[in-house]
Amino acid sequence: MIAVVTGAAGFVGSSLTGRLLDDGHTVIGIDCLTKAYDVELKTRNLDRFLGHPNFQLHYSDLAEHSPTGPVSDADVVFHLAGQASVTSSWGGGFSDYARNNVEATQRLLEACVGAGLERFVYASSSSIYGDALVMPTPESAMPRPISPYGVTKLAAEHLCDAYHRQRGLPVTSLRFFTVYGPGQRPDMAFHKLFRAAYGGDRFHVRGDGSATRDFTFVDDVVDALLLAAGAGWNGALNVGGGHRVTLLEVLRLVEELTGPLDVEFVPTLAGDARNTSADVSLAREVLGYQPSVGLPEGLARMASWARGLLVPQLSYP
Repeated sequence: MIAVVTGAAGFVGSSLTGRLLDDGHTVIGIDCLTKAYDVELKTRNLDRFLGHPNFQLHYSDLAEHSPTGPVSDADVVFHLAGQASVTSSWGGGFSDYARNNVEATQRLLEACVGAGLERFVYASSSSIYGDALVMPTPESAMPRPISPYGVTKLAAEHLCDAYHRQRGLPVTSLRFFTVYGPGQRPDMAFHKLFRAAYGGDRFHVRGDGSATRDFTFVDDVVDALLLAAGAGWNGALNVGGGHRVTLLEVLRLVEELTGPLDVEFVPTLAGDARNTSADVSLAREVLGYQPSVGLPEGLARMASWARGLLVPQLSYP
């Protein structure tokens, strides 16, 4: 197939792009290399694709330029671009989230109408649930985001649904639960954790460590994206890893790989959900999705990557 991948230079976007190219597909990557984190890291993600005969790259800001050309020949559009991070979405930073998560999504959806797409796959987030009342959380749970970031991801989901119902666009929204693995963004917890472990720095744990997360390895997320591209499901689906654990348990597993950690417990931040857990039974039913990488294996693979690639000359927030 011919696939458009927005956010192709990012963590999940570059992982998906690599898999698509390995499988013999053509990829049209779109990215504007925002400065939300070190652009050199994004450039490194792209370097392995540049020169590949089945890869094209468009440096384009979706909020400013309509991608009508790139999507005109596409079979599938994977919309992974956006402004990430719960904690940075408060205050004056919200305008970037409204622009890059809502306005950019609307312009992309508009460009896709009438393009004859087989599927538009949108990367949503478990943040739309907020502090969910049911664990594991099904897609039928009422969305109650507790951060501006979650609000914008939910708004983009509603846009996707509107373009499906009113304009006939086939759309699947995948709600990712805490994605980790090699190539993870430097502002994310596991990246910081391994950098602290190998650099001898102190790692800050928000809260007392008893909060829980459903961690999802990036290869499982890529599997879900590809399954969604070939399925006929319109609507939202959870994509989780099937292992809800406390942060204290994560620290124990990492110490088995790296040795003792220097940990400091600090106050929680506004917008962080206390617990997350994905009910993936619907994704299993309609996509055949089944997470295959358990947390111990995933952490070991990330540790191996971190030892080789976390270099001190790059800047990290």
